[in-house]
Amino acid sequence: MIKGKTLTPILLAGIFVLMLGLSFAAVPLYDLFCRVTGFGGTTQVSKEAPNIVLDKVVSVRFDTNVNNLEWDFKAKSNVIDVKVGQVNRIEFEVENYGEDNSSGVASFNVSPASFGKYYSKLGCFCFEKQELKAGQKTTYVMTFYLDPELVNDPSTKNIHDVTMSYTFFSTEYYKQS
Repeated sequence: MIKGKTLTPILLAGIFVLMLGLSFAAVPLYDLFCRVTGFGGTTQVSKEAPNIVLDKVVSVRFDTNVNNLEWDFKAKSNVIDVKVGQVNRIEFEVENYGEDNSSGVASFNVSPASFGKYYSKLGCFCFEKQELKAGQKTTYVMTFYLDPELVNDPSTKNIHDVTMSYTFFSTEYYKQS
């Protein structure tokens, strides 16, 4: 039989192990939560386009930024009007105007945040390390569609404008953390 003096350390050790396990699980669980719900403007990744294209048109605005890189980064079109359910392709021009080779990673968000779960990417350069030689220019492509389910959601059915904001960060930025 376990006595009170022995039970307390065992319970505390069990709580410690449980909390440690939860701390390691927090990041993947939060990521899963964001992808499922679109929380915080998290967009979706899709393998195939929807079978339906609606007449509803949404203006998609592209905002581009660079952090700690000698790069010029811009969308070839700042705004495009897209039909809900239609596959769209947008090109981004990137140039390393610095004197050294450098690499960056692009992250993004969508605004309004409630729209994130209906913005589905079929292909994107995001979250992948991109390297540019000094003076090099290149084009990156993102393919996406707006999920037709957005017209059934009271929080998104009346939205006519959405902004996708991309920021290229130096890969050195991530090493500082």
